[in-house]
Amino acid sequence: MSDLLCLERVTAGYAADIDVLRNLSLTVPAGKITGLIGLNGAGKSTLMKTICGFLRPKTGAIRFDGADITGIEPHALIRRGISCIPQESSLFPYLSVEHNLRLPLEALVHARPGLPRAEAARRLDEALEEFPALGAKLKSPAGDLSGGQQKMLEFAKAHVVRPRLCLIDEPSIGLAPKIAGEVYQWIRLFSAGGMGILLVDHNVRRVVNMAEYIYVLSLGEVTAQGRRSDFAGNLHEQVRAWLGVNF
Repeated sequence: MSDLLCLERVTAGYAADIDVLRNLSLTVPAGKITGLIGLNGAGKSTLMKTICGFLRPKTGAIRFDGADITGIEPHALIRRGISCIPQESSLFPYLSVEHNLRLPLEALVHARPGLPRAEAARRLDEALEEFPALGAKLKSPAGDLSGGQQKMLEFAKAHVVRPRLCLIDEPSIGLAPKIAGEVYQWIRLFSAGGMGILLVDHNVRRVVNMAEYIYVLSLGEVTAQGRRSDFAGNLHEQVRAWLGVNF
């Protein structure tokens, strides 16, 4: 399986003399879930912002399917085949659920060569079949949805554009256990459909159970990495050692 996303010795930060990410390299293969775990402040969200073009690396390169996308403008991600489901909401709260779903499709329709409108309509229908709870809320403002429904809409937005790579940042934060369980089912659905996924989550055990390959991030550096089998055994003790903390 070829590598879809490659970060090559990336250093990035918000101030000229402070580096949050330090010489960081990782890969995400096509059609697989890659996990990233680390304590608060480790640099996980900074990594996502750097990949998505909100923060340009000081050094290093980011490649998607072999093409250099270092510092890509965030609005260009969809046309490149990249979607992001952020920890914070990316919805337009005063627009309806339907409009929130149609916006990314319209971006593809107007892109060159573009997505046929009939195909866009079919994708919208399929998303409502996959996420039927949204059908009853189609005309409701997205801001009126519950937290779980808003997260569902975030995943439905990604579903309609059929990205080759989906970046998912802390998808279960603030959700009830039942809804969080559904979120992880959606992630498996995406992976089964052939998407490459970079999953960042505070739920270490869940990431290890789902991901084919896992990176441990500490103070902006990859301190451990390996396949799921490498993380077998006493996970609590391993992660404590890798992150250098007691918990």
